[in-house]
Amino acid sequence: MSKKKVEQSVEDMVIPILEKQSCELVDIEYKKEGNHWYLRLYIDKEGGVTLDDCQAVSEQLSDLLDESDPIPHSYILEVSSPGLNRILKKPSNFERFKGSKVDVSLYRAFNGRKKYTGELLGWEGDQLLIQMKNEVLSFSRNDVASVRLTVEF
Repeated sequence: MSKKKVEQSVEDMVIPILEKQSCELVDIEYKKEGNHWYLRLYIDKEGGVTLDDCQAVSEQLSDLLDESDPIPHSYILEVSSPGLNRILKKPSNFERFKGSKVDVSLYRAFNGRKKYTGELLGWEGDQLLIQMKNEVLSFSRNDVASVRLTVEF
């Protein structure tokens, strides 16, 4: 099964579990690191997720994965919060965090750089808009590798 199909299959399984826990799915990663495959789910909820939330989702999802067996080899299941520098992928994420400071990584350089930090203005068509100082920058959706909340201390 392809990476995308595994992620979609797991998403279909976990959504009802998350709804019962009053949680939302932030992201799913299915990838090989070294000799091991990892299935990582990042979840969140109003006020933040707890270790108990992650454990409950992990246990229920693990049972469903054992029953349906969509992944033909061994893997490590991890369920956690998205962290301070959470990735933004869904339209609702971009709307929710509009006005927040974000780090944008690009697949190819724009004005000689692949990384930018600025205030998230949102999407306009297929263009990601951020404000840096007094300048609004626009990046094509196809050029954006990732958008994450900036961690400031």
